[in-house]
Formats: sequence, structure tokens, C-alpha cells
Amino acid sequence: MISRNLAFMIAFLGILSVPALAANLDETRAMAGKGDAAAQLELGSIYKDGKRLPQDLAAAVSWWRKAAEQGNAEAQSVLGLAYFQGSGVAKDDVEAARWFRKAASQGHAQAQFNLGVSYRDGMGMPKNDAEAMKLFRQAADQGFAEAQFNVGMLYHNGAGVARNYAEAVKWFRKAADQGLAEAQFSLAACYTQGTGVSKDAGEAIQWLRKAADQGLANAQGHLGSCYFLGTGVARDETEAVKWTRMAADRGLAFAQCKIGECYAEGTAVTKDAAKAVTWFRKAAAQGQDMAQFHLAQCYAEGKGVTKDDTQAAKWLRLAAEQGLARAQSNLGDCYRDGTGVTQDVAQALSLYRQAANQGDAYGQMDLAFCYHNGTGVPQDDSQALSWWRKAAAQKNATAQFNLGLCYYNGDGVAMDDAEAVRWYRKAAEQGHAQAQFNLGRRYCDGDILPQNATEAVKWWRKAAEQGHAQAQFSLSLQYEKGEGVEKDLVQAWMWIHLAAIQGHETADKHQATLELGMTPAQMKDAEALEKAWKQKP
Repeated sequence: MISRNLAFMIAFLGILSVPALAANLDETRAMAGKGDAAAQLELGSIYKDGKRLPQDLAAAVSWWRKAAEQGNAEAQSVLGLAYFQGSGVAKDDVEAARWFRKAASQGHAQAQFNLGVSYRDGMGMPKNDAEAMKLFRQAADQGFAEAQFNVGMLYHNGAGVARNYAEAVKWFRKAADQGLAEAQFSLAACYTQGTGVSKDAGEAIQWLRKAADQGLANAQGHLGSCYFLGTGVARDETEAVKWTRMAADRGLAFAQCKIGECYAEGTAVTKDAAKAVTWFRKAAAQGQDMAQFHLAQCYAEGKGVTKDDTQAAKWLRLAAEQGLARAQSNLGDCYRDGTGVTQDVAQALSLYRQAANQGDAYGQMDLAFCYHNGTGVPQDDSQALSWWRKAAAQKNATAQFNLGLCYYNGDGVAMDDAEAVRWYRKAAEQGHAQAQFNLGRRYCDGDILPQNATEAVKWWRKAAEQGHAQAQFSLSLQYEKGEGVEKDLVQAWMWIHLAAIQGHETADKHQATLELGMTPAQMKDAEALEKAWKQKP
């Protein structure tokens, strides 16, 4: 949450904080011409402002220089800013730092801060965090909020000073109490993470809201996240979208990505694939890896945009190059299948391994399949088992099911029916249809588990509801025979017909036999039941 950099104080003061020296412009000019430094400073500001005279940045610099050379600290400070900006004079960081130093030596807080930034970022001089801290502290002790914040940042990061989170919090609070949004945001982060202060989600929300109300995009985006997750506030998707959109409109990439996800999923907004693509594209253009991944998926599936495998591969590559494991895995699929790219199994394997080594379950599963099938590597059931086990440990249902198969078939491990069933059950409980079917089969056959027709029906129904043809066929037989469920030819017909539609090899013949024992009324009810089932969301 904490951002290291505070924007350099380069916004020239439209109206400098100088005394009103002259009642009119002519008097100011006259006094400046006679060498009055304060009038010279004021006249430079008039030229910079462009309201009482046509704007002339070169003239502004000329008058500021006259005042600065007389030792006027404010003029030295703004002249340094002019050199830093390249406003009215060629940009020159060395010269900027020289003038900041002159003003800073006179105790000018803004100049001390600016010189500190120059040391911190190595602009016009070698980078030196210790010198930066010294200068920030001088300005901070004068109550300069931006300097107080930067003192906090250096303590937080251990740059130029020993890391001290409690001191960081102290200085963040000083700046936050003055209304500095960046400090309020950082203080919120400390309360969220328990860094230098006890964790307090409620206090974090208060400071986030203060920063968000000032329009700080990062704070708005994180406040939106808090509402999405219910962290420190009651979960409220409408409020979440409101704050996230504010941040997105200000160009915050992760917020743009999140708004895209909201449109893709219909979260607190009307589902709109085209709008999702628009937001994903905004964030992706800024290099946001998850947005690039989502945009790739949109191109791959033709959601909100014309299907384009080449574009999908392009955006996956950009995300993968940033180290996003899911993108590496999906790009590996593209190379494996030659989808949107020239087929390259070796490249696919490399990408799978990159994802797998990051702990990504999909990458681990893909790598396991490569070893299992001998794709790009020598076939090796032991290696396949190892990678499936890693993915299964992350509760990946497909990996759990495949691990169960390994134990059932003795692939890469000694056969162990009990372990097979244990992993089938884990996958089945997560909704894996084939695992549900297999578990039902074990209950039906009573070869590994105690025979239990009711349990068999329970698991086959779960798989059948997901469209698993074999489970639909098996469930139909149970209804026909009245085993594990009350006999019901209407239900039996619906499930056998659904299996037949999917091309189950024996369902057609069995359906014809079943119909011979059904009345016209039962057939009518069965067709109505099937129609209602197909209309379920």
C-alpha cells in the first residue's frame, strides 16, 4: 500500500507567499528596477502568473535571478524549481540543486525539502539518503508536511537511517494531521498491516477515507477493496464499485482492472462484456499484468471483442513476461496447441515450469500432464505424481482427482485404493464431476467402499447435474430399478435422454427399452421435467 515516491514539489506557486509590496504594477516595476529584492521576486511571480501581465516565463526567471543573487531565499527556491522544471530556462538539475542549497542554508523549508528530494533521487548530485534524511528532517521540524511524510518514508524503508516503523508512524501522523493525503494513505497502510502500530482495521478505514475524500486514487482504490472484502467496514459491493470507479477514472490501473472484472461478472453493475474489455484495455495499456491476462481471455473466448487468438497470445505474453503465473500457464497452452502462435512444445514446457516453480497450481498441473503423457519430456509417472501432489495440496480439484487415479492405477506410486478414494472425495467435494462419478461408482460396486446405493445416487446426481453423461446414465438406471432412490420412470427417462443427447454409446438403446414400459402420461411428464431442467440457470 505504501508508495515510496512523493511527487516532487514542482507545482509553481501561482501566487507566491510574499508581502504586498506595491499598490500597483507600476510601483512594483519601479521598486524592482531599483534593486528591491522583494519587488523583483513579486514581479517575477506576476510574469509567471500571466494575469496582470502577459505570461513570460523567461522574464519571470530573469527577475527571480536578480532577487536570488541578492540572497532572497524565496527567490532562490523558485529559481531552483524553474531549473528543475525547465520553465523559462533550460532544465538543469545541477543548477536547480545549487539554488535549492542556497535557500536551504537560510532555513527555507520548501528548499530544504526540494534539496532533500534531489539527494534522495540523485538529481543533480550523487544519491545520498542520509543527506536527504537530514534535509527532510530540517524542513519537517518546521512543520512542512511533505517533509514529515518523507521522513516517515525513510524510516519505513530504512533508507539513510535505521529502519524504525514506530518512528515512521509518528511522522506519517504529523503529516496526516495536516491533511496530506499521501501520509493519510500510508498511515492507513500501517494500521492495516500492524506496522509500527497495532493492527486496527477501523482506524485504517478512517485514514483511507480521509485520503480518498481528497481524491487520492490509491486511497480510493484501496477503500473500494475494503468494501469488496468487508475489511474494516460492512461488505458493500455498491460502495466498493463507487470508490473503485473513482480511482479508475483517475487512471489507477488496478482499479481499472477491478472495474473490468465487475462488468465481466455483473458485480454491482449490469454485466457488459464490451465495457469489461474497455476497462481491461485501459489497465493493460499501463502494464497491469492481471488486466493483460483478462484481456487475453476476452480475445481467446470472443467476449466483448472479436475472437482473436493472436491478440490473446500477445496479451498473455506481456503478462507472462511480468511473471504472472496464470499467464505463463495459459501461454504455455497456446504454444502446446499452436493457438495464436507457432506450435512449440519446448516453449510450452518452459512456461509451464516457470508457472509451476512459482507455486501456481495450474502450471503444476500442466507440467504433470506433460510428464504423464511424455509431452516435451520423457514420460515419467513419478514426476507427474510429484507435480499433481503439489497442485492437489493447493486444493486444485483436477489435480486431486488425477492423484486419486495414480493411486487407483498404481501410476508412479504403489496402488492404494484407500488413498485413491480419499483423493476422489476431496475433488468430488469441490464439485469435480468425474471425481463425483468415480466416488459414486465405488459406492455402487462396493469394491473399495462399503456398498451403499444411496451414497452412489447422491454422488451421481451431483455429477449428472453438471452434465456428466455417464453419471446421468447411471442415475437413470438407479431410478429405473429403485436402488438408492424411489423408483421413478419419469426421472429415469429424463436422465437417460440427457445422456443420449450427449452421445452416450448405450443410452439410446436403453431409452428405447425404457419407453416400452412407460405410459403416454409418464412420457409427457418426463418431457416436461427435462424441459424444466434445461431451463435452470
